[in-house]
Order: sequence, then structure tokens, then C-alpha cells
Amino acid sequence: MMKKDPALTPTPTIQVIERMFTLIDVLASREEAISLKEISQKTGLHPSTAHRILNDLASGRFVDRPEAGSYRLGIRLLELGNLVKGRLNVRDAALTPMRELHKLIQQPVNLSMRQGDEIVYIERAYSERSGMQVVRAIGGRAPLHLTSVGKLFLAADDPLRVRSYATRTGLSGQTRNSITQLQVLERELTRVKQSGFARDNEELELGVRCIAAGIYDDQGKLLAGLSISAPADRLDESWLPKLQETAKTISNTLGHPASD
Repeated sequence: MMKKDPALTPTPTIQVIERMFTLIDVLASREEAISLKEISQKTGLHPSTAHRILNDLASGRFVDRPEAGSYRLGIRLLELGNLVKGRLNVRDAALTPMRELHKLIQQPVNLSMRQGDEIVYIERAYSERSGMQVVRAIGGRAPLHLTSVGKLFLAADDPLRVRSYATRTGLSGQTRNSITQLQVLERELTRVKQSGFARDNEELELGVRCIAAGIYDDQGKLLAGLSISAPADRLDESWLPKLQETAKTISNTLGHPASD
């Protein structure tokens, strides 16, 4: 008999492992404990087979038995999940997707995080062929209200925090396009909330425009922003879906639930 190519096999090659994955998926679909009878019905496994595998999983604390004949996911999965989460790094997760996006659009792609009242550029994918001088180097900082990524973070704040930011910083500007009035900033942040992305229309540097999408963790918290920078007259609106998809890919790697 010809053996199947493992790379083409969509399911585990060891049957008991495939069944174990199926059982875990069923338990994960419900918050409360599930009876053996229901588990058997949902998985198509004979009750004795499901019972045997579940008992083995319970011995390793991957499954709990709160009552006789009922099962739920165990604490060991949480322990392992926390270990994986602790190893995740937004820069590591973002680097390859950023480079792929840069190859596609041939313009600088930036990864930034918030630090106080500023964003900090922590990674960048770019080339000299982009036709734009790269002014903000890795480690560079910029005010939140003057940048596309900074606006994402401000939009995630409540109105009181935004007003406090405006008071602290004075909303100082750097170009004639900079937003320096609180009411204008609040309207801008409303647009960001509604659209799910943010823009910098030559507000930080004349001749440079940016668009940004957020990167989120497993709790839905905004961790960082991914932005595309381009000469003002060359920013292509068709890049936005590609940028959002890349940010979504990075978020999923960090544990944010995938969505349609």
C-alpha cells in the first residue's frame, strides 16, 4: 500500500491523537462541564473509547472531572497556555508579516507601541527603493496625536483620558496639518473608532502620509500599531486591506481570536 505524504495529511496520522484533539475541541466549545453521553454524541466516538481517552487526559490534568461522568478542560492547558503567551513577543510575531507586506507594496512598514504620551518605533521594514527618506528610526518617538498609530491608542482611551492627554501635551503641532485643537482631535478619534484604522495626513512630517491598523492580544487589548508610510502623493488606498490583514495575522499569532 502506498503511504500518504504527511505534508498532505490534514489530520494526525495516529488515530488516538486525532481522537484526543476532537475531544478537546468539544470540551472547548462549552464553558460548563459536558456529560460523557453528550461528548460521545458530538464526537461520534463510542462512550467506552471517549471514556478511556478522557481518563488518560485527566491523569495529566488536561481534563477535569468535576462530577462523575462529566468533563471539562483542565488547569494544565491554562498552565501551558501561559507559558506560550509568555514567550510571545510582538516584534517577533510581526517581523515576517511586515517584510512580506513591504515586498508587496515597496513602501516602509512600521511597528510602533505606546509609551506614555508618545509612540515608539520598535521595528521597520523598508528599502532605499521606496523613494522616501526614512526620518523616524527604530527607537524614535513621536506624539500620539500627530501619528496614525498614536491615534489608534487615543481612540482606545475613554474621553476623560483623551482630555487629560490634551491638557498635558498642549496638543502642540509640527506642521500646518497638525491637529492642535481638542474638538478636532475628538472628531478624528471618532472616525478612527468607526473605521477601525487611522491616518496621518502630513501631520508629523510634511510630504509624508501614513495609515495604521491595530495589533491586539488575546484579551482584545491594543498592543501595537502597524503603519505604512509613503510620500503624500503616492499613498495608495488599495494598501489598506492588505495592511489590516497583516495586522490581523500578527494579532492572531499573539492569541487574538480569529474572526471572519
